[in-house]
Amino acid sequence: MRKVLLLALLCCSAGAMAVPPIDRATQSRIDRILKATPLIDGHNDIAEALQENHGSSVERLASGTDRWAEHPLMTDMARLRAGRVGGQFWSVYIDGTITGDAAIRRTIEQIDIVDRMIAAYPKDLERALTADDIVRIHRAGKIASLIGVEGGRQIGASLPALRQFYRLGARYMTLTHNQATEWADSATDETKFDGLSPFGERVVMEMNRLGMLVDLSHVSPATMRDTLRITRAPVIFSHSSAGGVTPHPRNVPDDVLRLLPANGGVVMVNFVPGFLSQQVWDWSAAQAAEEARLKAIHRASKAAVEAGVKAWAAAHPRPATDVRIVADHIDHVARVAGHDHVGLGGDYDGIPYTPTGLEGVETYPVLFAELIRRGWSDSNLARLAGGNVLRALRGRRPPPGRCEPSRRQWTSCPPFP
Repeated sequence: MRKVLLLALLCCSAGAMAVPPIDRATQSRIDRILKATPLIDGHNDIAEALQENHGSSVERLASGTDRWAEHPLMTDMARLRAGRVGGQFWSVYIDGTITGDAAIRRTIEQIDIVDRMIAAYPKDLERALTADDIVRIHRAGKIASLIGVEGGRQIGASLPALRQFYRLGARYMTLTHNQATEWADSATDETKFDGLSPFGERVVMEMNRLGMLVDLSHVSPATMRDTLRITRAPVIFSHSSAGGVTPHPRNVPDDVLRLLPANGGVVMVNFVPGFLSQQVWDWSAAQAAEEARLKAIHRASKAAVEAGVKAWAAAHPRPATDVRIVADHIDHVARVAGHDHVGLGGDYDGIPYTPTGLEGVETYPVLFAELIRRGWSDSNLARLAGGNVLRALRGRRPPPGRCEPSRRQWTSCPPFP
């Protein structure tokens, strides 16, 4: 996989908690909330996982993908249902080193995978293009399916390509991935523009004009600030966590969180242990250093490198993480930015492992149960689940008096300014 070293799969984490079962009353409360407000996840990478490991086939996704002997998945239709998922942004991702026309072609191939998956499971999935579509599809008992383009290089520095991706169903684009684009700085690459270039500003303005959400996951803090300065619509972070808890470069710093109320944007907290935990981040860096050392020694033997990394991982177990640390990041975003500005972006099937208790898309109720134990109200849980993203898709900021989803459906809220 691409975002965390695959070799991390070879190790076991130590000391993870046993996730307590959800009692009947708590589960009933969760079901009631998620029946009224769709649970919308901002980022799932199954399309790339299918292309990379399963020949781009969309067959056999009804159930049991976690038990596949080779390349198990974190997502299938039965598990989406068990997780009470009501809406999903399916990520279309290509390696950030691919540029130009090849990037556009590869992105279209990814969109085709999503299209074929939606067509193959019509009883479970239905395409959505708007917030109203999501609400309607959720009420019909299906999972609203949207597309997010994960990386600005995928438009090949072409506004016409951006417009055509929108026509094909893309409803957000992440301005960068791990590499800077020709017009915006990434959080994990050398600075080129100190944020957005003039063309990058044109990209943001064109996305505003189209009605495509600007996704600020992966971008540098300077790019975040530049975008928030010029955008005329709420932004999202489709899969990012809180820098104030773990200062990983992929997380959102507190000064940016404080800008979100004025913008109406939403940080959709993700489940990558290395972004959530300083200990796992340090462990990953140490593992990468050991792998680099072994490659320098065993230049002619990939097997020797893999065996050495496996031995290192056995001697240095990955630090444990569990559902509580995800809740810590959600709590932090809600405390700094406000409950109107937090959502969920699990990053399932784009990562090789997750915190204990959140192993697949069926586990969202575990996270809601943890937040209920922390005293979250029904209305704030509904905002987290999908209310905030629905509002952002409609291009609105929170109204002064708020609309309580526990009392009225989100579609009946008064118009936001």
